[in-house]
This record gives sequence, C-alpha cells and structure tokens, in this order.
Amino acid sequence: MTRYFALIVLLLAALGVGCTSSPESPAAPAAGAPAAAAAPVVHDGRAIEITGTDTMKFSVTEITAKPGEKLSVTLVNIGTTPKFSMGHNWVLLASGVDVMKFLLTAAEATTTDYVPRATAADQILAATKLLGPKERDTVTFTAPSTPGRYDFLCSFPGHYQVGMRGVLIVQ
Repeated sequence: MTRYFALIVLLLAALGVGCTSSPESPAAPAAGAPAAAAAPVVHDGRAIEITGTDTMKFSVTEITAKPGEKLSVTLVNIGTTPKFSMGHNWVLLASGVDVMKFLLTAAEATTTDYVPRATAADQILAATKLLGPKERDTVTFTAPSTPGRYDFLCSFPGHYQVGMRGVLIVQ
C-alpha cells in the first residue's frame, strides 16, 4: 500500500496537481512605505546554501567537510509548485543507512513532513523542515567524526528517485 501511495504522490507531483491557493505570505508594504529590512541570517557553522527546484534537483550534490566540522546548511525552495505536491526538504543520513528502506519509512511519515524521526531517529543526522515555494530553512550540525560518505536527500515521495540527492564527504 505504501508503494502505491508513493507512486500516486509522485504522479500527482509530476503532473503538478495539488492545491491551487497561494501560500500565506506577509502583506506587502503600502505604496511609498519603506520595506522592512530582513533579519540577517546567523550561521553557527560553515554556511552552505542549496536550492531545490520544481525539476526535483538540488543545486549542490556534493559537500566536503572535515571530521567534526560545524556546518549550517540552508535549503531554499526556488520552485513555484505548491508544497502539497512539490515540497522539498534536506535530510542527511547516517553511514550505512539503506536509503530505499528509509524512503519507504519516510513516505509513511506524512504527519512529520516525511521525516520519520519517531521510527528512524538513529538514521537521521540532520534535517530541514519541508518547504513550500520561496521558503527557506537552515539546519546546523556537526559533521560526523568518522571519515566517509554520507547520503543526503529530499524525502518527499519520489524526489530521491528523480535525482534530488547528494553526498557529504567527510575527509
């Protein structure tokens, strides 16, 4: 059943089917009113910005880090398709995780935006929230102390399979 659900969600996403209302956004300032300055983003670690698109690709597919290095990954969804059918997140997996098994578990985690923390917390090293169009989120974490390759991906159903994935190389 899970596979059918994931297949249906992928099909709907590919067709662009979803809710058609625009996401809630703050009201624009009145004509002639000065725009409020955006609060500066403070990164505790080395800043890495990754964009996600409606073509289900990350702009960065490889990150290198030193063991124990602090990183701040900011994901920006630059797409226009509603979150319901094309949400994006960034999830860093622990070493040795069976990605396909993780994705099946993630597809069932609809109430936690496809990040199965309740059942797979030991497999997740870091994760952003699920983002809709023009949203951004930053996650700060410490790179593993063990050198190796650590997969990262978008856990929204079907996105990994289309290519929304990459690797953190700790060396």
